[in-house]
Amino acid sequence: MHVRYGFVLESTRIALQSIFAHKLRTFLTLLGIIIGVASVMVVGAGIEGLETYVMDSVSKTLGSDSFIVAKFAQLGHVTQEDWEKMVRRNKDIHISDIPFVREYCTACGEIAGEISTTRTLYYGSNEIFGTRVMGATANRVMLGNQGLAEGRYFVDEEVRRSRSICVIGWDVYEKFFDGMDAIGKTIKLGPHPFQVVGVLEKLGSTFGQSLDNNLHIPISSYQKIYGSRSSILIRGNAVSRERFDRATQQVRTAMRIRHKLGPGEEDTFGLISTEEINSFVDEFTQMIAVVVVPITLISLVVGGIVVMNIMLVSVTERTFEIGLRKSLGARRRDILNQFLIESFFLAASGGMIGLGLAALVAWIIEMVTPMTMTISLSYVILSIGVSGGIGIIFGIYPAFSASKLDPIEALREDR
Repeated sequence: MHVRYGFVLESTRIALQSIFAHKLRTFLTLLGIIIGVASVMVVGAGIEGLETYVMDSVSKTLGSDSFIVAKFAQLGHVTQEDWEKMVRRNKDIHISDIPFVREYCTACGEIAGEISTTRTLYYGSNEIFGTRVMGATANRVMLGNQGLAEGRYFVDEEVRRSRSICVIGWDVYEKFFDGMDAIGKTIKLGPHPFQVVGVLEKLGSTFGQSLDNNLHIPISSYQKIYGSRSSILIRGNAVSRERFDRATQQVRTAMRIRHKLGPGEEDTFGLISTEEINSFVDEFTQMIAVVVVPITLISLVVGGIVVMNIMLVSVTERTFEIGLRKSLGARRRDILNQFLIESFFLAASGGMIGLGLAALVAWIIEMVTPMTMTISLSYVILSIGVSGGIGIIFGIYPAFSASKLDPIEALREDR
């Protein structure tokens, strides 16, 4: 055992000696491995970061462990036939459904209603386009992770009285009141004046779309302006994480009772949770990884071919050394292991450099874009393991060729 351990150390020393003896050739050989590993790592970091980015955005806008009930709520691809079926089957969600669901769902925490459209806002001579106008119940602010930067949200009494008050998003605040106190000011939603009572915290953007160009008004005021015939959306959460599944089951049952559905009849509404959205995002990013990562691994195979080529050159250059070692008692297995170790170190060192390059590229991308780049341990192990494995696989033929050399013929080679 001690002899074997000593041989590994000696083979490692010889391998490193050979690698550092030809620095430029070694670097050029490793370029394929470096670029391949860096590509795999950057792509993996982007996929992991995309998943984190989307889930964080969902958490910010919808809140964690929450659910949505809507006339149409479907994840993934929907065929034209299925969509037409849902249009015929599904029923509108009404504001009167909210107290029924709230009473029936004992595992629920907050149950809120909302409905939205896109309009232009005016303040003096300024205007802002494409603002999402949301009619909401007073407890809508309790859902999601967005608080108030200043002022307050409207209360139940103001919703009942259809008061002309509003809470504005950060984009609206910056456009109309940047540097000024917005509370008490009046903005116009078309011809309708609304007094500002609060400013929402800044959320930022998702995929280039701002999450802060919005206006919240009482849902009753919204229906007073735009009518009450449109279907609303019900949002809620559970009293605790442990009772979340129970809460969604109770909500589904309540809505089925409300829509007078019998056993075996399909739901005439959509119900999705943030948990399902996160699972969908996770499956989607895994599908991307399954397609993209193998493509980037092709560059590692190219790098492996270059490693095999340079190892064949190394065997030719060191023919005399191989013959001398075999004449002094080295076995074929010893020569084979020596060149495999050298090939492994050559490729693994390229993998380490590629990992460092990927970390630098990921850091630069995070600095210049809002994209999150997450270098996970699984991708580190994959890249280093694959690069080292490629070094061994593509080093087998050169190592086998070296081990087969006849010592007498090898010693006759001109040094």
